[in-house]
Amino acid sequence: MSYTSNVDPSLLQQWFIEKMKPAAIEESLKARGLDQESIVQHLKEYRKLCCAKRQFNGFVLLGAGAFLGFLSCLLSVTNPIPSLYYTILYGFTSIALALIFWGLYMVFEE
Repeated sequence: MSYTSNVDPSLLQQWFIEKMKPAAIEESLKARGLDQESIVQHLKEYRKLCCAKRQFNGFVLLGAGAFLGFLSCLLSVTNPIPSLYYTILYGFTSIALALIFWGLYMVFEE
């Protein structure tokens, strides 16, 4: 059996922009006179939207960290500026790893 969702996407976007807490959303939906099943559906969709945005940001950080790590690897191997070798080797690589781990945290955080 398939169920149709009666969740208003514009309402979800408004809550997301306002960064509303689930308790406040539940109170606002109760004030509108919605039943408990509909409130649960709205909260589930809101949480899904929040998780999708956080995961997108995590993947962006993963991409930036991977690119910086690759660039650091290339610059370390080719050594175009010998006086900056250790800065590139340790500095850029450390920043790349920090970005990658921050991105992984955002992707896998609940």
